[in-house]
Amino acid sequence: MEVGKTLEEEAGPSSAGKVDEFRREKESEESEVDDKDGFTPGPLLSLKEQLEKDKDDESLRRWKEKLLGCLESDLSEQREPEVKFHSIGIISDEFGEVDTPLPVNENESGRVLFTLQEGSRYQLRLTFTVTHNIVSGLSYSNKVWRGGLIDRTQGMLGTFAPQREPYVETLEEEITPSGVLARGIYSANLKFEDDDKRCYMELPYSFEIKKSS
Repeated sequence: MEVGKTLEEEAGPSSAGKVDEFRREKESEESEVDDKDGFTPGPLLSLKEQLEKDKDDESLRRWKEKLLGCLESDLSEQREPEVKFHSIGIISDEFGEVDTPLPVNENESGRVLFTLQEGSRYQLRLTFTVTHNIVSGLSYSNKVWRGGLIDRTQGMLGTFAPQREPYVETLEEEITPSGVLARGIYSANLKFEDDDKRCYMELPYSFEIKKSS
């Protein structure tokens, strides 16, 4: 699998729809309901269990081996996927790309990660690895405020299989506001979770908008 390719892109449309079909199994309709949003995630299957399931389906078995064969020696009974974020980068025509290692130290949490001119186009880029299990429906939300909530963006990254090489994903392009009132320091919070509402990272940070030269 190439770096930055999602599971759906690697498998193709005919197989991608089977990701959730073999990664989880409805063992019981009775499970505790999340009091926060009424969502009840189904039971997970470990990668070993996933490889064993549907082993009589030759085409699905070959697809699984192609997808996970390189990690066969690393398979464990752990069912919970793990996503580890290694860096966050800011890409802009003003200065190219600047990367910040993750996790950020607690005493630096909320610090100004970047400074941009008003009306600038920029993108955030994340580098991360996935281990132990398939992460289904990894999405992000980015809230920005200055006094009150100013903007909130959300996006879907996709479904990712475990692999040794890191994934590199670039978020949608943003444009900084313009005008005298737009200049200053903004607070933001970037959050990543999957379709089972598991949170893998929540990063508070700040950025500054300055007058265009």
